Amino acid sequence: MAKKEMEVVKGLDLPRYMGRWYEIASFPSRFQPKNGVNTRATYKLNEDGTIHVLNETWSDGKRGYIEGTAYRADPKSDEAKLKVKFYVPPFLPLIPVVGDYWVLFIDGDYQCALIGQPTRNYLWHRLFQNAIYNQLSHEKVLKDVIKRYVYKMKILCRQNHMDENTYNALVQRATDEGYDVSLLHRTTHTNPPPEGEEGPKDNKGIWWIKSMLGM
Repeated sequence: MAKKEMEVVKGLDLPRYMGRWYEIASFPSRFQPKNGVNTRATYKLNEDGTIHVLNETWSDGKRGYIEGTAYRADPKSDEAKLKVKFYVPPFLPLIPVVGDYWVLFIDGDYQCALIGQPTRNYLWHRLFQNAIYNQLSHEKVLKDVIKRYVYKMKILCRQNHMDENTYNALVQRATDEGYDVSLLHRTTHTNPPPEGEEGPKDNKGIWWIKSMLGM
């Protein structure tokens, strides 16, 4: 039986949504290093109505990041269905990859949010098995890999911590939308969190290469 389409926030106030969000939990991603901490996203509204996206994570004391652009999937719709475009790899951006970013829930104060995507799927091992069996090109594999990152479900908060009642309520909402929440992984954060672009940058993209290899 086909799953019902997920409920998406309507009337999202984009200016209020802008700013920094900390990742509280998400589905594991081979695009992020296993020892990554302080993962966060910062959104800034551009003059043309698009959104500048900055995703950051720290691994082995170094800051890795990737920048992109988000925009409404349907400018005429009031549903919070966005598209996000990144160019990869981040250290030599050549290949455009577009993914879905759906806001499934946001509280009245815009302090916590649940983000998802239409397929609900996030099965890494199938991707690499298909790449081997079907002899897909490297570019196709790379695009599929990044899409899994863009598409993943995650819980965001304005603070780098969240009380258990709120967290459990968001997990239950994700369950109701058809996600397998047993896959959820809590993101580690340090206190105080890094400020600005604190820490040496991983300019060579080593964190990205290592994460692609599952390291």
